[in-house]
Amino acid sequence: MARPDKAAAVAELADQFRSSNAAVLTEYRGLTVAQLKTLRRSLGEDAQYAVVKNTLTKIAANEAGISTLDDLFNGPTAVAFITGDPVTSAKGLRDFAKDNPNLVIKGGVLDGKALSADEIKKLADLESREVLLAKLAGAFKGKQTQTARLFQALPSKFVRTAEALRAKQAEQGGAE
Repeated sequence: MARPDKAAAVAELADQFRSSNAAVLTEYRGLTVAQLKTLRRSLGEDAQYAVVKNTLTKIAANEAGISTLDDLFNGPTAVAFITGDPVTSAKGLRDFAKDNPNLVIKGGVLDGKALSADEIKKLADLESREVLLAKLAGAFKGKQTQTARLFQALPSKFVRTAEALRAKQAEQGGAE
């Protein structure tokens, strides 16, 4: 790379690959500027959607240690760099692609693991991290409540059994 502007672009893209939890490659052919603006908004605050040059992005991905995306750098390519919850951004991409068939999800990478377009769509079908954590907390709370009831039931059952035994002995003692 002879030109310093290209070297700077590659360094910036490599930093984005390193600092992102996930990156999703898309083809945006046929989308208008207004539609791209809508797409950027639908991805949320934790994602940056950038139209990129394939050769520079491929070099940057390789510098960041990601070589699994090499086959996806063909045609007009844009990358969604996701720094937050990947599920939220994947949902935004999936929903936008439903309304705008010109957006094609090519594939991506999540925590260093390559993802196909189908795997990204499956990721979009997951519930968000917050919802999953809330469900987990609810399950733990339910188990704690059951355990507390069990521990409360044992002493009260013992007291009822002792009271029944005392009443039976008193009845037998009074019958003699």
